Parts: sequence; C-alpha cells; structure tokens
Amino acid sequence: MGKLNGPGDLPHISLGLDRVTHNLVSVQKDRIAAIALGGNLLSTLGFPEQNIIRAMRDVQERIGGIVAVSRLYRTPAFPPGSGPDFVNAALLLDTGLSAPALLSELHAIERDHGRERKERWRARTLDLDLLWLDDTILPDTPTLESWMLLPAERQRTESPDRLILPHPRLQDRAFVLIPLAEIAPFWCHPLTGQTVAEMAAALPEADKAAICPL
Repeated sequence: MGKLNGPGDLPHISLGLDRVTHNLVSVQKDRIAAIALGGNLLSTLGFPEQNIIRAMRDVQERIGGIVAVSRLYRTPAFPPGSGPDFVNAALLLDTGLSAPALLSELHAIERDHGRERKERWRARTLDLDLLWLDDTILPDTPTLESWMLLPAERQRTESPDRLILPHPRLQDRAFVLIPLAEIAPFWCHPLTGQTVAEMAAALPEADKAAICPL
C-alpha cells in the first residue's frame, strides 16, 4: 500500500512499502526483529512525524523486509519535562542480519536524520531501538536480568557497553508497548514468559492513557 491508513495518516507522505500492513502478523518466522521508532525534534528532513515515516522508508531501502508497522502515536517526553512530546511507532522486520549488524544499520539511519548521541534520554530527531530479534537473549541471561532489574535512579546515568536483547526496558515503557501491541501482541519475552499484550495490560492506566494515536 502507498500510505499509512487510519489515525496515523500523514497527507502527502508516502511510505512506498508494498508489504506494510497494520494487520496482525505471525512472529514465528525466522529472524523477526522489532524496532521502536521515536523522535521529538525537527530535523533537516522535517517534523517528527515526517522523520518517522522517512525512517521507515530508509529501513525498507537499506535493510529491507518490513512486514508490519503500527500507527503513529503522540507520547509525553521521557523523563517527564525533558522536552517536547514525542512521536512514536513500531515496526517488524524480517531480516537475515545479525543483531550487531542490524543495530549498526539503525544507528547509521539515525545519524542521517541528525541524531547525536551525547546524553541519555535527551530530546532527539530520531531514535531507532532494536527491541528483539526472535527470542534471542544477548549477551546472556544473567546480564539481561541484571539490566532489567536496574533501579530507576541508576537508569538515568548507566547504560550497557554491549547490545542487550531483548531491550531491558521493553516491559516498562508504554510508548513502546502500545504500538507493539498493534502488530505483535503474541510475541513472548524469552525471560519473563509474558506476551506483549500482557506487558501492555500490566502498565499503569495513567501511562497507557497518555499514549494518543495521531
């Protein structure tokens, strides 16, 4: 289809992705990756909504294999008061790349959109987070568990020096889980056993209510 359909429509911005759909898809294929997209600053390419759509197009052109995208959502900046509201979305990608290679490609697309990684949780033009790659755990279960249990006050200042999969904050963030629940509600976390739908349902009601479709 040529455009996103539904509340997330953006006039005159075409994805050009023939295989993209809002319908639920199976995540039982080999090497399905989930990517979270977000941004809250203007770039040379346009407004945050335009940046997200263009980033989806870049992923398709440079990596390929997009099989599903969520709607776009308006979400409060995290942490609260740290900047303008974000635009967030999620997509599923059928890929033959390794997790490190996929992450490298995503970081290259971020840089093309003016992203600078100088400070955690700052306002940004584009954020592309690799959330999972099938049921892969990286680098190992104890390391993943330790980062998932990291106290909130330490999350502000500490970041891992290696790729952690699934993303250790996946289960905590409404702006990630609400879009994901549209396209991969039955994906099961390899450590906790919870599905995306279950993780989303467990979020505080106030957090979920703050996530609004565009």
